[in-house]
Amino acid sequence: MLFRSRKKSGREVSLYEPIGTDKEGNEITLLDILESSDGDIAEAMDFRKSLKRLYEIFDETLKEREKRVLILRYGMFGTEEKTQREIAEKLHISRSYVSRIEKGALRKLKNRLDSDEVL
Repeated sequence: MLFRSRKKSGREVSLYEPIGTDKEGNEITLLDILESSDGDIAEAMDFRKSLKRLYEIFDETLKEREKRVLILRYGMFGTEEKTQREIAEKLHISRSYVSRIEKGALRKLKNRLDSDEVL
């Protein structure tokens, strides 16, 4: 029984116990590390929320052809980036038409983001 209680307390670590030193030779505690990552977590959550909203705007604002051109052009959703010429061949349209679709879609997204001020 005594061994079990010592084994459990052997895993306990103090937040104030030094775990190393920084570049300047100052002691670093576990609490220092945990405190410094709070901002990173909040930033990551804000980023994910903004990214989700961008995807929603992308989906709500653009027509299917515009979405497809931008997805192929910029390698979105894990696809490989393509040139306008490659997209034109794939969609059986002219390269200049791909260019017009791309510019129009980007303009629509910019206008929507400017008007909504969602981010």
